[in-house]
Amino acid sequence: MTSSLPERAGRRCHGFLNPFHSAHYFSPDLGRELAAAGVADPQAAYFAVRAAAMGGVGAGVVTATFFNFRHGLVAEHVPAVWEAAAPPVVLAARERAVDATLRRLLGEELIASAEIAEAAELALRATEACARTARPLYAAHADLPVPERPHLALWHAATLLREHRGDGHLMVLLDAGLDPVEALASHTATGKGMSPKWAVGTRGWTQDEWDAATARLHGRGLLGTEGELTEAGVAFRRDVEDATDRLDLAPYEHLGAAGVQRLTELMTGLVTTMLSSGAFPAGMIGKR
Repeated sequence: MTSSLPERAGRRCHGFLNPFHSAHYFSPDLGRELAAAGVADPQAAYFAVRAAAMGGVGAGVVTATFFNFRHGLVAEHVPAVWEAAAPPVVLAARERAVDATLRRLLGEELIASAEIAEAAELALRATEACARTARPLYAAHADLPVPERPHLALWHAATLLREHRGDGHLMVLLDAGLDPVEALASHTATGKGMSPKWAVGTRGWTQDEWDAATARLHGRGLLGTEGELTEAGVAFRRDVEDATDRLDLAPYEHLGAAGVQRLTELMTGLVTTMLSSGAFPAGMIGKR
């Protein structure tokens, strides 16, 4: 499918929608709300809030849809987490946490601004062209009601666009012959994702499993001896992202070039403010 948009315009826009969505995962507000709902463990809270839209699913469904978590780690918390807090309770707690997080990071003046309302309108318009087919996390979230307040409606739309791209990305990773650890290791080598320390620690893999994955990537000629991407590895990751762009083209084509540019401008300002307010932990992003 050819595009009328500037090259990688959708990816650039997503690059700001994604952190707008994901900041709440690192927020003390989420921990407080989930603990009050009966889920005190941070890992269990993450699995619960992201999976709750799918209902009280088991560990297999979470492992399949989240992709890069070790199944044993998932099974430690799912489905037991639903006994502590049913999915509707988790979803309500998540919305309260998102509300508190955005208010804290952006401030009340920006929350009430015309820019937030405009960004919400544009992002929701883009979601009109998203497809449920073969996209389970997107489809589950698409069945949830759109919040009335603009900052929460924007977060909801960012979530839909994030999960839509993410579901497509998993198809590309499988087609590229990457298992979950190899996908993480090759992505961290770009310097644009989580550091290896964060990836190993939060996804449940052992250092031996990580080292084995990097050795396999080295054997394919994708990683060098120091864990850096080779020339072939750079091209490989570029092809993965380009293929993901093609599967995620529809919402941004639907919004149009001018709409994508304006949404990117608005989200750039919002996310810049969030980052300056400490939205993410220090040391989370980077190669080492």
